[in-house]
Amino acid sequence: MVVPVDVAVFAALAAASFPAHLLADHPFQSTSCAEAKGEHGRAGRAACARHVATVVAFQAAAVGLIALVGGLSLNPLAVAVGLALTGWSHYWIDRRFTAAGLWEAIGRTAFARLGAPRPDHDDNPSLGSGFYRMDQDWHTLWVALTALVMASTGLMLNILLCLTVMVMVAAILASRHGRRLLAQPS
Repeated sequence: MVVPVDVAVFAALAAASFPAHLLADHPFQSTSCAEAKGEHGRAGRAACARHVATVVAFQAAAVGLIALVGGLSLNPLAVAVGLALTGWSHYWIDRRFTAAGLWEAIGRTAFARLGAPRPDHDDNPSLGSGFYRMDQDWHTLWVALTALVMASTGLMLNILLCLTVMVMVAAILASRHGRRLLAQPS
């Protein structure tokens, strides 16, 4: 028998993880990481990895705190898997070119460009672009998915792990297709 996920534990973990994500993704993300994490090459990968380490640390602290004060009994393997998924999904989307490919593959490039500065202009230095909105939507999806994983055990943990890996692989493949489309001459 597949043991269902404890919905109360899921809700507690998601509620704790979401503000932890927001804090790590905004006020506690260094300017250097924010500026460099999408660059190609070693510097971009390193900046993104430093940022993701902050995100995972904040989420781990939030999960640990809610487990402690809420008296939650969590499966350490499920928590480790959830935090690994947080790191993977966050790193992947924050490399930016991967996100651009995904948005193209799903037909959302025009939305992603809303509010972006025009070439050779700095006419919208804000967080108000479509690309930013969809980046945050991706992160929110993964906060929920990882909370679901962390609230699971046994066979359900295995099922959810397989499903989340399939979502990531589908996104990676779609992004590669979208990047090929973006590279084609207009």
